[in-house]
Order: sequence, then structure tokens, then C-alpha cells
Amino acid sequence: MRSRTVRTAAASTDTTVPPRINGGLLAASRGQLLAKRALDVTIALSALVVLSPVLLAAACSIKLTSAGPVLYPQERIGRDGRPFRMFKLRSMRLDAERERSSYLHLNEATGPLFKIRNDPRITPVGRVLRSWSIDELPQLLNVLHGEMSLVGPRPPLPEECEHYGPRERLRLLVKPGITCVWQISGRSDVPFAEQVRMDLDYITGWSLGSDLRILLRTVPAVLGRQGAY
Repeated sequence: MRSRTVRTAAASTDTTVPPRINGGLLAASRGQLLAKRALDVTIALSALVVLSPVLLAAACSIKLTSAGPVLYPQERIGRDGRPFRMFKLRSMRLDAERERSSYLHLNEATGPLFKIRNDPRITPVGRVLRSWSIDELPQLLNVLHGEMSLVGPRPPLPEECEHYGPRERLRLLVKPGITCVWQISGRSDVPFAEQVRMDLDYITGWSLGSDLRILLRTVPAVLGRQGAY
């Protein structure tokens, strides 16, 4: 894994004065942060136990239907621009990353994102896993390790961060999450600029109650499968 750190807003060398955000999660007390961490650990552990049969069935399905490992560790950018390995259940064929450049013309996402609704690199089993967000469950391990939180801005890819401006880099001031406001509001159907706005609103208006509300709304959002591809 590369050791380089992506610039945060505070470290930006832009000639313009970067925007700032105050309050909320950035101003949380030690006690509030400990409460958020306790919530993360408690729910992550419970979810891993309850969902272990689903994870086992998914792992077996991946192994039996396509060549390659079950887990797919992918480099993502975390808090303060630090890279880390985010875990997912593999939903694409092994050579998917090398094939990416061949499909750039099919990109349906806005901003620096790359998304194809019917991505030909996704395996049949992977399509089911993505539809129900099962491929994201191993990120509960990232939560237990402290690299992610249950709720927070989704961690971007390094190549996405290379296109970030000062406003977008503000998302990197907090720990990334498994779910967030735009994940429960349409997921991949939400334009990139709106994702950024929602993330910054979450950071500035954060409370433990807001995390609980987002977590509760994540369940019906996953079951509804809107924007899951």
C-alpha cells in the first residue's frame, strides 16, 4: 500500500482561501467522540455475529463461481488524507481494474466518480451482492480496526482525490463511514456535487442522534436497493 498522503483542505496549496467548516463533528468533545466510537464497536460486532451466515454464504458463492480471492482489499483515502485498505467482498472478475480504461466512455457518474449501471466487469454473483449491499459488509472490520466509522462520508479512491478542490477535500477532515446521508437518499443516483453538500451538512450538523437516525434509515434504504449498482 502506498504511504503517500492526499492533501487535506488544511494542507492545500491553492492560491484561493479554502472554505472552512466549523462545529458539529469537528467540534465534538472527547466524550462525544468516545460515544460515537462505542456505538461503532457495539453495532459492528453485533452485525458481524448476526450476519455471519450471510457472509459465509456470500463467500462460498464467490469462491464457487469465479476465480480469485473472496475478499477484495482496495486502497481508499481516510481521515486527513491517510490511505488505508478497505475490505469488500469481491464482486468483479480478477482483471477488472486493468479493464477500467476500456469502459471510461460508458461512465454514468458525475464529477470524479466512475460508475456504470450495468458494468460488464461485475460477476453474476457480484451483481446480487451489490444489489443488496452485501459486498460492503467486510467494512465492519475496518470499523472495528478504527479506520472507518459506521456513519461518515464514503472513503474515496486515490484517483478521485486527485480531482478534489478545497471544498471536496473538507470531506477528508473526518473518519469515513460505511453509510451516510446520500447513501440513504439514492446512493449512486445522487450527483457528486450533491453528495459533497450532504456530507458537509452531516459534518457541521453532527450529533449522536443523527448517526442513529442515519443507521435506522440505512436498513430500508438497503432493502429498497435504489441506486445500488
